[in-house]
Amino acid sequence: MAASCIHLYGALCPQFLASVDTLLFDCDGVLWKGDTPIPGAVQLINRLQERGKRVFFLTNNSTKSRQMYGEKLQGLGFQARPEQVYGTAPCAALYLRQEAKLRGSVYLIGGAALRGELGAQGIVCSGSSPGPELTPGPGPMQAWAAEPLDPAVGAVLIGFDEHFTYMKLCRAARYLRDPSCIFLATNADTLLPLEGGGVPGTGCLVKAVEAATNRTAHVIGKPNAFMFDCMVKEHGIDPSRTVMVGDRLDTDIVMGYNCGLRTILTLTGISKLEEAMAYLESDSPDHHKLVPSYYVGSVADLLSALD
Repeated sequence: MAASCIHLYGALCPQFLASVDTLLFDCDGVLWKGDTPIPGAVQLINRLQERGKRVFFLTNNSTKSRQMYGEKLQGLGFQARPEQVYGTAPCAALYLRQEAKLRGSVYLIGGAALRGELGAQGIVCSGSSPGPELTPGPGPMQAWAAEPLDPAVGAVLIGFDEHFTYMKLCRAARYLRDPSCIFLATNADTLLPLEGGGVPGTGCLVKAVEAATNRTAHVIGKPNAFMFDCMVKEHGIDPSRTVMVGDRLDTDIVMGYNCGLRTILTLTGISKLEEAMAYLESDSPDHHKLVPSYYVGSVADLLSALD
């Protein structure tokens, strides 16, 4: 897709929507902030579906299951079913079962939702408990290095884990010394944007394990194409009539580029128009991957096309 960054407004909006059958929406910063919908977002999603458009929701957040996201969407007023949600938690489980053909169990650095999605695919996991890691005693480092490993573990999966510890890092690194052990991460986002400032994201944990093992994790989430590949397989989506709508250039917009989709940047979240324009003017082809096809101030700007 050629870099363009065109303002999508006025008469261009209905023309554009007429060329689209399927719309993929990032969630936080696009449809809501925290627990508050972006003004006009609920009406847009519901009216798009009333007009026969297919709508899906994509998220790199591994702390919520499809069911949890479906419940949040419905609670905020969106017409949505869990089957419309594609997140890194269920897609990581699908990858391990269907693509990697995992034999054995998973050593998990992550939370309850991720553990639940693995269980739904019949995958046994260990390591996700927030409890104490090791009984205090003399020579703890020697104990960590000599702790017996579970021979059934065939993969290490890293998602967001607020209970991340040095002990978990040690265990993950020891499992990954075996080159046949699969190394998987839900996403590589290094910052979780929160009101009042951000906090370190999953990508920081991934980088720690990568540094400890001299290995690179296979990443499920945006900007990689696996979540979209799952959607194509399940729903027969035509990329030429699909658009990705997001607020982050480095995840949402690059994913659209990687999947051959048109993209829309909404300015209600993280990335700024000035960043996109700077990438557009750059001579680097890699920078052009970060340039959206279109931009809008808010997803509500598309409502006028449905009047």
